[in-house]
Amino acid sequence: MAIFFTVLQVGAQSVEGGGQRTVTLKGTVVDADENFPLEFATLVLESTDNPSVVTGGITDADGKFEVDAPAGNYNVKVEYISYKSFELKSQDLSNDRNFGTIKLSLDVAQLDAVEVTGEKTTVEVRLDKKIYNIGKDLTTSGATVTDALANVPSVSVDVEGAVSLRGNENVRILINGKPSALAGFGSTDALMQLPADAIEKVEVITSPSARYDAEGTAGILNIVLKKDKALGFNGSVNTTIGNPDRAQVSTNLNFRTKKFNIFTTLGYTYREGPGSGYFDNNYNIGDYTRIIEDRDINRRNNNFNGNIGIEYFLTDKSSITGSFFTRLGDGKDQTDNLNSRYNGTDLVIQSLRREIQDETQHNYQFALNYVNNLDEDGQKLTADIQYSRDNQDEYSEITENSIFPESAIVPTDHIYSKEKQREWLFQVDYVLPMGEAQFEAGYRGNYQSEPTDYQLDTLNYDTGEFDTDRGVTNIFKYTQNVNAFYTQYGNKFGKFSALLGLRLETTNIKGELDSQFEPSEDDETLIEEFDNDYIGLFPTVNVTYELNERENISLGYNRRINRPRSWFLNPFPSRDSRTNIRQGNPALAPAYADAFDLGYLKRWEKLTLTSSVYYQRETNSFEWIQQESPKPTDDGLIIFESMPINLATNQRYGAEVGLMYNPFKWWRLNGSFNFFKFIKDGEYEGRDFGAENTSWFSRFSSKLTLPAKIEWQVNSFYMGPQENSQTKTEGMFSVDMAFAKDILKDNATITLNVSDLFNSRKRQSFTQNPNSSSDSEFQWRVRQVNLSFVYRFNQSKRDRNRNGRPNNDDFEEEGGFGKG
Repeated sequence: MAIFFTVLQVGAQSVEGGGQRTVTLKGTVVDADENFPLEFATLVLESTDNPSVVTGGITDADGKFEVDAPAGNYNVKVEYISYKSFELKSQDLSNDRNFGTIKLSLDVAQLDAVEVTGEKTTVEVRLDKKIYNIGKDLTTSGATVTDALANVPSVSVDVEGAVSLRGNENVRILINGKPSALAGFGSTDALMQLPADAIEKVEVITSPSARYDAEGTAGILNIVLKKDKALGFNGSVNTTIGNPDRAQVSTNLNFRTKKFNIFTTLGYTYREGPGSGYFDNNYNIGDYTRIIEDRDINRRNNNFNGNIGIEYFLTDKSSITGSFFTRLGDGKDQTDNLNSRYNGTDLVIQSLRREIQDETQHNYQFALNYVNNLDEDGQKLTADIQYSRDNQDEYSEITENSIFPESAIVPTDHIYSKEKQREWLFQVDYVLPMGEAQFEAGYRGNYQSEPTDYQLDTLNYDTGEFDTDRGVTNIFKYTQNVNAFYTQYGNKFGKFSALLGLRLETTNIKGELDSQFEPSEDDETLIEEFDNDYIGLFPTVNVTYELNERENISLGYNRRINRPRSWFLNPFPSRDSRTNIRQGNPALAPAYADAFDLGYLKRWEKLTLTSSVYYQRETNSFEWIQQESPKPTDDGLIIFESMPINLATNQRYGAEVGLMYNPFKWWRLNGSFNFFKFIKDGEYEGRDFGAENTSWFSRFSSKLTLPAKIEWQVNSFYMGPQENSQTKTEGMFSVDMAFAKDILKDNATITLNVSDLFNSRKRQSFTQNPNSSSDSEFQWRVRQVNLSFVYRFNQSKRDRNRNGRPNNDDFEEEGGFGKG
């Protein structure tokens, strides 16, 4: 976009005769073979009358340039690294001129020389987002999408896979710019099953424009899947083995002609994930003063992933793409919990509780996309239809055997849970350039349904049969429909660029409960049906001031929403265990947040600095409140009841800084630091749940090319201590390491990586309630070692390294002005 074009003066000198008339020069620079735009191509204008006078500029993300220069005679040259230069000698530029589309061809002789240069584009910084090319991270070979996200700056992932952005877990996760069953419809569980090998890049969007959903008060993570652009047939095969047991094989295949492009990613993964947990609980009330739980966790997962699509080029300006994705998984988890109950120092009861959970999950997604580049000026129309479905069945068998005394009787439970998720998405977007300005408008509709069937059976020791617990068994039907319309306008005024947008979203959420529960007179009336409607306006403002061609300041404001998901609204009590009861709150209202972000970017030849300070104020923020039930279990255990409420306000302050440094062509350094503080105010049933917490996390990565062209990468991460109204969590440090070597004439790569090298990725926390406290340590999985082998066929070095270059064929959703 010419809107974001930054003029680059190359050895510019003053031109005698300051009043000389200027002319405007325009054009677009693209790859000659594949027609994708070349960002940062250089336009050089050398005066034929005075060769010491040299001026020019660089192209933007769409390959466009627009330069004002004194009228006169020039030698014109367009250059881009590894491409043959385009030259026009002795051009009379006395009037405005549009050079049209300039096509550059690869300079084959230079390809080997720029191999390392291509690797430098691991991180791309745009005005509204940062783009991280996951394929260049050695530590993610054979890993999952969750593992890959854990290495992205501004993002943190806890030991159970919950994803946070700048310390806030309310992140909107998109796949190829759209909501998707692949991302779990709000849960991150699905991301722990998808292979990182399927990802091309991750976009971190902390100040989303109006074109994006308003969902997610922290911002948006957009995961872009691979789709190659090279002509002909090419691909790769990736195999991985690991300890604890892990085996993975995946293929990325692509066949492209001038008329169509077929792309596919297929993969199978077997993984075992041992973990552990230790909980030391102390009580002031109840039959026991202390209960210790020592958990041994073993998980086993089988997953097949398939993504296949075809893009058909209707004309040289329009195409239609159809794609299908499926994930078929089954898992078996076993948790052994040694439970020891004390009165003072005396052991009263000790039992072994075993929970075996079988889970099957089938995801399917069909998508149809139409793109029409209506003219050469950038006018564009896109339309999308997407259908997603997710079937998830869980069966848990819970048995508890007494160790001391042997005569103690403990219950045995069977839990059945079936969840079906369906989603339709319809979207239309229109982009209209207007000289220096650009106008956008569009519509998106999301229609989701999610019935959940929950059943609990308990062993009757008198009959030897399992009886269904009617007080817990239920079917909850949940639907959410969101319709959104947006418009945005962008323009450039000198060194200022501004993007203003407004989004209107209407939401309808319905819930219907079917159960056989009959509450007693003392129980509150159970809400069996609700129908909630709300409408919201969400303005966005993004402004950038260019101090020079390598330095700018940006300011962003956006309003966001956090809608309660089905498990927040389901009014029926269900239980994670006999002592933990969860109940949704149908009266839960959406939370709204106003966010401000002030950023600074500075580029040197070998160093890039990104930094920002941010503030967010969220009203009606959600908080899960845990309280002790006045009624214990039949064997004297205290029951904890949890329910979400709207807890007044939540304010967040923060600052982050990132450095990307390439001191030598064989050494790349990347570090980031994020500091944040939140202040939470709220009271419930006379109890103050307000809290303040200051925390931080830091990440550092070093990638070295050793002798014999062996690559060595180390990633380290530290999460500082955190605290909320009830729980304090200690800091956590972890290190990942990898070595990689190209073999077989650089057509293959062998990689050895270790995740959590020191086996230190553990959550240690302390929770305080009025009549109890708990010290705990939890490890989701132990240290993982992987050995991977990747073989590429019909892929040149240029094909493998070009992922860092922008392509207009990418799954870009921001479009036009927002790209920078």
